[in-house]
Amino acid sequence: MSAGGAPVPPPPNPAVSFPAPRITLPAGPDILRTYSGAFVCLEILFGGLVWILVASSNVPLPLLQGWVMFVSVTAFIFSLLFLGVFLSGMVTQIDANWNFLDFAYHFTVFVFYFGAFLLEAAATSLHDLRCNATVSVHPLLSDNQYNINVAATIFAFMTTACYGCSLGLALRRWRP
Repeated sequence: MSAGGAPVPPPPNPAVSFPAPRITLPAGPDILRTYSGAFVCLEILFGGLVWILVASSNVPLPLLQGWVMFVSVTAFIFSLLFLGVFLSGMVTQIDANWNFLDFAYHFTVFVFYFGAFLLEAAATSLHDLRCNATVSVHPLLSDNQYNINVAATIFAFMTTACYGCSLGLALRRWRP
């Protein structure tokens, strides 16, 4: 009671005063039932294949394929984290505009993966380029490396397409 006899209101609860997170995707395992969740799973699968294929080719062109490795590994890890945040339901606990973060993430990774796809395609196209060694002239890529790089280029394109589809879906959610 205060001096005037009126009761003192309780202090506001800080947990109630925070605005709710802005997200239109479901949290928990329900994310896997959406197109966005399916595309994120495909991004992880195809991106992992790009990473494995480029690494298994022994990276014969490190200047070009080093960026492809960096992008594929980084995008793989961040896509796993992104999916994990939704699967664990943490999106409902963290106050953020998740629709915008989803859009910004997929835009950034789409741009980087598109560049990685172009570099991997360029590396693959150098198959018939002849290098002058000290004794003989031999192709820049062996037939095995060429075949692996063709597969890596195809999967890099498929991964880029998945990130592009996710970007389109994220844009629709962000800008209704």
